[in-house]
Amino acid sequence: MQTAAFSELFPLFNAASPETVEWLLSIAVEHEYPADRAVLMEDAWGNAVYFVESGWVKVRRHVGDGVITLAILGRGDFFGEMAILDESPRSTDVVALSSVRLLSIAAQRFIQTLFKDSQLHHRMLQLMVRRLRQTNYRSQLRHQPPAIKLANTLVGLGESYGTPTPYGTEIFYIPSQDLADVSEITVDETNKILEKLDSKGWIRIAPGRQAIYLVHMKQLAHLAGRI
Repeated sequence: MQTAAFSELFPLFNAASPETVEWLLSIAVEHEYPADRAVLMEDAWGNAVYFVESGWVKVRRHVGDGVITLAILGRGDFFGEMAILDESPRSTDVVALSSVRLLSIAAQRFIQTLFKDSQLHHRMLQLMVRRLRQTNYRSQLRHQPPAIKLANTLVGLGESYGTPTPYGTEIFYIPSQDLADVSEITVDETNKILEKLDSKGWIRIAPGRQAIYLVHMKQLAHLAGRI
């Protein structure tokens, strides 16, 4: 991958110097995983930060005998940074939702690069703060109706990782349980709302293509209370 393409794909590196990007590319290791494969396991010590080159993953936490999906990440995002920054075991799993291609950079080398490139360090802090704000916003929706919560999840995924198509903004066909967990609603509520949105023509569900098309983003954003 060329340095320009790398910087364009990963917003984290937009402000990094060309020398930094070239160095990171030279030490990055590529990985490929099929759907349902665990990429990182809970309680494993963080030894690398991972970047999603293509595909979709879910971040989950074990609760008793079950698991809860905390977040869904797609192309251009990254994970594993918390464990390497505070040098503690990981508190979550990361599992491939689809076939996924990742780039990893060893923890020590990534931290050294953050110290050397102040612009990259600042950009990293900006993105981590943005994640915190997104988490806070989700907590503010805690007492909102399920439709608002799910619409917010769909719009967020579309804005962050969606691909424009003639049918609308395409996102991965995410299992209902994962959508329900992230939206903090039930699976039954999730399925009913998805069916309703599909019948209204706001989304188009295409399981055969492993896709959900967000046909009317403006209406979904309005439902989510974003506009």
